[in-house]
Amino acid sequence: MLPTDEKLDPRVKRTRSLILASFESLLAEKNFESISVQDVTDNAQVNRATFYAHFSDKYALLDHSINKMFMQEIEKRTLNVCSYSADNLRSLILAVCEFLSRLHTSCAQPHHQFESLVESTIKKQIFDLLSYWLRKSKVPTDLPATVATWAIYGLASHYSHLKKRPALEKFVDEAFPLVAVNLEQFAP
Repeated sequence: MLPTDEKLDPRVKRTRSLILASFESLLAEKNFESISVQDVTDNAQVNRATFYAHFSDKYALLDHSINKMFMQEIEKRTLNVCSYSADNLRSLILAVCEFLSRLHTSCAQPHHQFESLVESTIKKQIFDLLSYWLRKSKVPTDLPATVATWAIYGLASHYSHLKKRPALEKFVDEAFPLVAVNLEQFAP
């Protein structure tokens, strides 16, 4: 696991930022499978040894990049410091839908392998957040958090792939009860 950015030396932060910016700009031009570590290092103007000092491979870079971007979305909405409520759940569904839609719009030719890597990263963060929200429940919450995670991600993925997307607020209003019904009984 990579150290959090707050604990890193400023030079390490700068180098990591260069690598991430390079990778994100390449994702806008090329599909993930065709991006090589060499492409990333050339674009970032760092050598391969520097890349490997930060990331084991391009999959670790993708995981870190998606984690960081999604966490920023969650932090922007302060959902990471909240507890379960209908409003917070609605905001989470909205955030996941917006994030996946933006990701599919900004990445060139999303491919199945790329999408499955994104899915596992985002679902882990959703599950961790829901588990945090439900931590004071007197009954085990792994199963309801898992069901809600899959529902939220599935709905957001469906929305992000629609050719003609309805208004996001309308979609979330329709999707919300489908997710909330699984969590309300477990809320502390």
